[in-house]
Amino acid sequence: MIVVMMELVAMSEHHADIPEQVLKFVPKEWPNSYGAQVEEVGQAIVTKIQRAADLSNENCDRALALAHKLSMQLRTAEDRISQLEAEVELFRDRAARAERWLQTIQNEIEEKLIAPRSANAAEQTTLPKDAEL
Repeated sequence: MIVVMMELVAMSEHHADIPEQVLKFVPKEWPNSYGAQVEEVGQAIVTKIQRAADLSNENCDRALALAHKLSMQLRTAEDRISQLEAEVELFRDRAARAERWLQTIQNEIEEKLIAPRSANAAEQTTLPKDAEL
């Protein structure tokens, strides 16, 4: 606001062109160090902006590093999942083959051991008692 007032005062050769409300806020005497103050304030603002930019860049770098790390972890997890899925499929195949073998073994036992015994037992019960002697 002071800068605007200074410009108004500087632009106007006569105070009559400046509204009275503005003139109330214009300092009576301009300090000699006004230019130095402006430079100081300007430098402080630039320094703060630079610091903010540096912090923003650091935050961005950290975010990128974290994103890269998480991306690598995700890739590792996906590879492990693929490996485990392949193992699951292998074990399913092995279990299915084992079940088929068990079924084959059961059929063989029934055909070779149980069926002949059942047939023998049936023959013995159908023969008359006189035929045994």
